[in-house]
Amino acid sequence: MSYLHQQTLINQLREVTGTTDVQLLQQALQVSNGDLAEAVAFLTEKNAKVPQQDETTYYQTSQVASDRYISVGSQADTNVIDLTGDDKDDLQRAIALSLEESNRAFRETGITDEEQAISRVLEASIAENKASLKRTHTEVWSDSPNPHDRKRIDSCPVGLKNVGNTCWFSAVIQSLFNLLEFQRLVLNYSPPARVHDLPRNQKEHRNLPFMQELRNLFSLMVGSKRKYVDPSRAVEILKDAFKSSESQQQDVSEFTHKLLDWLEDAFQMKAEEDREGEKPKNPMVELFYGRFLAVGVLEGKKFENTEMFGQYPLQVNGFKDLHECLEAAMIEGEIESLHSAENSARSGQEHWFTELPPVLTFELSRFEFNQALGRPEKIHNKLEFPSMLYMDRYMDRNREITRIKREEIRRLKEHLTLLQQRLERYLSYGSGPKRFPLADVLQYAMEFASSKPVCTSPVEDIDSSAPPGGTTGQHSGPASGPTTAPTAAQQQRVPIHKPFTQSRLPPDLPMHPAPRHITEEELRVLEGCLHRWRSEVENDTRDLQGSITRIHRTIELMYSDKSMMQVPYRLHAVLVHEGQANAGHYWAYIYDPHQRCWMKYNDISVTKSSWEELVRDSFGGYRNASAYCLMYINDKKPFLIEEEFDKETGQILSGMDKLPADLKLYVKEDNELFDKEIEEWDILQARKAQQEKLALATAAAAAASAQDPEYMEQPSPTNDSKHLQEDTERAISRAAAEQEERSPEALLSAAIKLEYARLLRFAQEDTSPENDYRLQHIIVYFIQNQAPRKILERTLLTQFADRNLAFDERCKSIMNVARAKLDLIKPEEVNMDEYEMWHQDYRNFRETTVFMTTGLELFQKANYVEALMYLIYSYQYNKELLSKGLYRGHDEELLGHYRRECLLKLNEQAAAMFESGEEPDVSTGLGIMNELVVPCIPLLLAHDIEGDLLAVEDMRNRWCSYLGQEMESNLQEKLTDFLPKLLDCSTEIKSFHDPPKLPAYSTLELCERFSRIMSALGRVHADGR
Repeated sequence: MSYLHQQTLINQLREVTGTTDVQLLQQALQVSNGDLAEAVAFLTEKNAKVPQQDETTYYQTSQVASDRYISVGSQADTNVIDLTGDDKDDLQRAIALSLEESNRAFRETGITDEEQAISRVLEASIAENKASLKRTHTEVWSDSPNPHDRKRIDSCPVGLKNVGNTCWFSAVIQSLFNLLEFQRLVLNYSPPARVHDLPRNQKEHRNLPFMQELRNLFSLMVGSKRKYVDPSRAVEILKDAFKSSESQQQDVSEFTHKLLDWLEDAFQMKAEEDREGEKPKNPMVELFYGRFLAVGVLEGKKFENTEMFGQYPLQVNGFKDLHECLEAAMIEGEIESLHSAENSARSGQEHWFTELPPVLTFELSRFEFNQALGRPEKIHNKLEFPSMLYMDRYMDRNREITRIKREEIRRLKEHLTLLQQRLERYLSYGSGPKRFPLADVLQYAMEFASSKPVCTSPVEDIDSSAPPGGTTGQHSGPASGPTTAPTAAQQQRVPIHKPFTQSRLPPDLPMHPAPRHITEEELRVLEGCLHRWRSEVENDTRDLQGSITRIHRTIELMYSDKSMMQVPYRLHAVLVHEGQANAGHYWAYIYDPHQRCWMKYNDISVTKSSWEELVRDSFGGYRNASAYCLMYINDKKPFLIEEEFDKETGQILSGMDKLPADLKLYVKEDNELFDKEIEEWDILQARKAQQEKLALATAAAAAASAQDPEYMEQPSPTNDSKHLQEDTERAISRAAAEQEERSPEALLSAAIKLEYARLLRFAQEDTSPENDYRLQHIIVYFIQNQAPRKILERTLLTQFADRNLAFDERCKSIMNVARAKLDLIKPEEVNMDEYEMWHQDYRNFRETTVFMTTGLELFQKANYVEALMYLIYSYQYNKELLSKGLYRGHDEELLGHYRRECLLKLNEQAAAMFESGEEPDVSTGLGIMNELVVPCIPLLLAHDIEGDLLAVEDMRNRWCSYLGQEMESNLQEKLTDFLPKLLDCSTEIKSFHDPPKLPAYSTLELCERFSRIMSALGRVHADGR
C-alpha cells in the first residue's frame, strides 16, 4: 500500500466514522489489514472516547491531510517542504513499519487492498447476473423477443443494458463516453508493441484486456444498430482482475477512481514506449488531473506543499450550494495567522488551485456513518449547483484578491447576522413560548381599544338555566356590577355548550373582547400612541429587510466582475443516486451541446430531458434522489466535446467513420448478427401470418357453410344466439306488420333497416357507465367507431342469415335470401381482411371487458393477488384498443386507478408481512413484491402519469423507511438484496405470467356482470370511499 494510498484511507476513515485521533485510525487500519469495512467495525465496536486533536498531531498531518482529495496513479508527484526536522516518534515509526509491510504486499501482487475491495462490487454484480438466470421468468430483466423493438432509431445515443445491479457502471461509462476527447483517446488506443510478450506484472495483465473491452464497448456505442448494448464482457474483465472471497459493498465513486487509475496505467505504458528517453505525457493525467497548493502555518512556522488531485471530494452536510462546499473545502482550521502577525499560536491551512484539469469532477459526499445505528446513512439535504461555474476565486494567482473578498464577505455576514437578529425581534415579539410580529401586536391592541366598551362581565349575564337556543334568563333585580360575586348556586351550575341547539350567542355578549370602561380622552391618546408606534415598527422592519436584501445582493455579486470570471467551467454530466446508503439506483444527466439539451441516460433508456428535471432529481430534497458526482469541463477548451473532422474532406466524422479499422470490423460483425436476427424474425413472422391467414380463410369458409362468428351465431340455440335470434325475429315481425309487399327480399330489406335504426339509437344514446350498449351488439360498436358501410351491411346480412332462426316459412325464406345475398357479394366489394380485422377488434373488446370485469370483481372481494393480472392485462389491451380510436375501449383512467390501487394494496400486504418478522410471512411478502409488484413498476413509470408516479414513490418510500430501523441481520440482508430491484428506475418491461384463462360468457351474462360491477364502483365513489 503506497504512502499516499494509506493517507487516503485514513482520511476516508476520518470522514466516515468522525474519529480524529490519527493513532486510533492507524491502529484500525493495521488491525484490519487495510480493509475499510473491518476498520470501520473496529472503530465502532471500540466506542472509545476520542481525544481532541492537538496542534502537534495537526502539524504532523497537515501536509498530508489533503490526500483525501487525491486520486493518483503513477503520475502523482509531490513537492513537500518538511518543517518537522529529523526526529521521529513512535507514531512515525509505526507508520513507516505499516507502509513497509503494505508496500511489500503491493510489490508482490501489484494490487492494492482498495482495488481488492472494489472487485467485490464487481463480483457481486456478476453473481447477481448469473443468479438471475436461475430465477423464474417473472423476476428477470428480459430483452424483447422482437428485435425491431431493440433497433436503434437513426443516430440516437445507445444505452447500456443493466446486467445485474450495474446501473452505476452505466452512469459512469456514459458520462465519460460523451466526453468526445476521452472517447477518441479510448477508441484510438493501441496497446504497446511488447503486449504480445508475457505481461511484466499483474497490472498489465489486467489493464490491457480491459482497455480492449472498453474499446469494443465504445465502438458499439458509436456504430451499433442496436438500441442498447451489453457491457457484460467489460464488467467480467473487471471482476476477473481481482480475487476476493469476501463480499462488501463499496461506494461507487471508488469505482470511478480505480477506472481512471487503470486507464492512466494503460496509457502510461503506451506513452513510455512512444517517448524513449523523454518524460512521457499521459493523456489521462492531462485530462482529469490538476494540482493545488496547500499553504499552512503552525505557531508562526509556515509550510507549503503541492499535491495532484483527480476527483475532488466535497462535504454536503451544512451547505446550501456548491460554492459554499468549495469555500469550506479550501480552508481548514483557523486561517487568520496565514496573513496576520498576530495570533501566531493558531493553526490552519488554505488550498489554492495552481492547475485545473480540463475535466473537473466533484464527488459530493452524501453518505455519513451513524455510529449509534452502526451503519451508513444518506444525506438528502438540498444542494444547488450552477450550470456554469467560475473557478477564479479558488486559483492561486488570485490568492490576494480572494482573501480580500473573503474578508469583506466575512464582515458583511457578521453585519448580516446582527441585522437578522434585530429583524427577528420585530417579527417574533414576546417573552412567552408564543411570539408574534410586533406590528400585529400593536394592531391587535388598537383594535381592542377601539371596540365598543361593555359594562358587564362576559359570563355573569348568561343564565345557565336558559332553554336551548341561546335566550337569556330575566334578572329579578338591578344589574350587579362586574365585580359582583356569583351566588353559590351559580357557582355549582356549569353551562353546557350545545353546538347544534344553542345556535346563537346571548344578545348582551359582545362578538369580540372589549374594554369595560374607557374615556374618549384615553382612547384618543392610546390610538395616537399605537398608530405612531406601529408606523415606527413597520418603518424599522422595512429598513432592516432592505438592508438584509442589499447585503445578500452584495455578497452574490462579490465575484461577478470580469476579472473573476476568466476560468469558466460548464456542467457536462450529473450522476444521480436514488435510494438509501446501502441500496439504490444510479443514472446520469449529460448535456448534448449539438442538440443543446440535457439527455437522461438510464440504463437502456436514453431520453431527452430538461434542466428543470435535472434540478428536481439532482439538487436533493425531492424523493430520495440527489447528485453524488458533478462533472464540469473547461468552457475555453472546446476540443473536449467537438467532433473530429476528416483531414482530407473537412467533413465531420460520424458513426463508423470515427472508428479505426479493427473496431469497424468488430462493429460490422455485430451489426451483421443483429441484421440476421431481424431477418430471421421477419421470416418467422411472415410464416406465422401466412399460417394465420390460411387458418382464417378456412374458418371463414366453414362459417359461411356452417356458422358465423360466436358472438353473432351459435350452431345451436345457446343463450347468446337466442338473444340475437330474438332481436332478428322481432325485426322481421315488425317489417311484416309495416310492409305491404310480402316478398322475402322486401321483408329482408325492411327488417335490416328497422334493426339498423334500433341499433343506431343505442349508439347515439347517452348512457350511464353501467349500461354499455357496445356489449349488447357488434353493430353499436361499429357505428360508434365509424366502421365502413360495407362492413356494417355484411355484418347485418350475417345476422339475418342465422340458421337458428324460427322454422316458420317466412323466417326460412328470409334466411335463404340473406345467405344468397352473402354469396353474391364479390371479393372486391368487401375487403375480407378488413372485415375480419373489425370483427377481431370487437372480439378483443369483449375479451378486454371480461379481463376488466373479472379484475374489478376480484378487487372488490379484496383478492388482490388474483385481481392484479386481470387488471394489468385489461389495462394493456385497453390501451391498444384506444390507440385506434376513442370509443374502441373503456375508460383508461378508471382502469389505471384500479391497477394502481391493486399494486398499492399488494405493497401494503407485503410490507405488513415483512414487518411481522416471521420467516414464512417475510418470504411470502417478498415473493409478492418480486413476482407481482416489481415487474409492474416499469408499467407505471412508462407514461409519466402523475398518479402512477406518486404510487411508485409511496411504495418505494415504505420499503426505504425500514433502512433506519433496527432489525435482525437476516431481514437486513433480504431487504438489502430486494431494494435495488424496487428502486431501479428503468422502464424496461419485465416478462409476466401468461394472461389468465377466460371462461366463455354469453352477451347477456357479460352485460349483467359488467353492469353489476360498474354500479358497485359507482356507489363506492359516491360514498367517498
